[in-house]
Amino acid sequence: MRTFEHGTAVWDVACPARPSRVAGVTMAGFRVRDLDALRMVPHPAVTLLLEFGEGVPVVDCAPGQRRRQWQRQRGSIVAGPGLGSGGAVWARGKNVECVQVRLSPVIARAVLGVSPAEMDGAVVSLDDLWGREAARIRERLGEVLSWQGRFALADALLVRRHAAGAPVDPEVAWAWARIVRGRGLVRVDGLAEEVGWSRKRLWSRFRSQLGLPPKRAVRLVRFDRAAHRLVAGEDAAGVAAGAGYADQSHLHRDVVAFAGVTPGAVAAEPFLAVDDIAWPGQGSARRDTP
Repeated sequence: MRTFEHGTAVWDVACPARPSRVAGVTMAGFRVRDLDALRMVPHPAVTLLLEFGEGVPVVDCAPGQRRRQWQRQRGSIVAGPGLGSGGAVWARGKNVECVQVRLSPVIARAVLGVSPAEMDGAVVSLDDLWGREAARIRERLGEVLSWQGRFALADALLVRRHAAGAPVDPEVAWAWARIVRGRGLVRVDGLAEEVGWSRKRLWSRFRSQLGLPPKRAVRLVRFDRAAHRLVAGEDAAGVAAGAGYADQSHLHRDVVAFAGVTPGAVAAEPFLAVDDIAWPGQGSARRDTP
């Protein structure tokens, strides 16, 4: 376990000794004595938070197009890809211990038992989604004494649920992989032609199975890559040119739309800065080298 210090944030972070047996799953463990208003920055994955400690994490979501009031969830939660767009989601809590799982949208439906689209852009309580199984996994994680044991327990759960779940269409999975491999620099209108479907069919299946339309998926993947390059210390002009934005103003608009802060400010967000410790080798900036 390593200690992450960034400004006032001090967290203990653990990483699995071996990768998940399910392709598209990454995990990290967190122990935070005082989680003080952490802005959740959008990421191109479905977030599954499995808490088990004495404290209870609280996630607040600001009103949006689909919600007229603030939404609050406590404990273990699930959220679709792009969680926190516009800087609208904040996490906090005392003495929080949890395993955070990032699920590729391609496998999320099988693991969760519902499509990310059915969450309708909201943060969902795992108790509401899985019922008693959520309570059982929380209890079992609390009984295990080591982080590696907790990762193994969580992985066994994911393996079982993934094997029993329904896969997405191969064409949808291919389109998502194409967007990720292309770092968000793909021609959206060409995806349907490449898979041999009509544009309407691909857009409908992609949205219903992965939880977001292809155009937004492209923007999210491109933003994620750009945000990690900003955290790595690159200047905004260079990031804009290298990440495929028309100019620095285009980058600025996209970062504000996704993160709720400017490119200069997003580089200081602990949610992104912890990635080098929590998700080694997974950051978008690192994947830039072929």
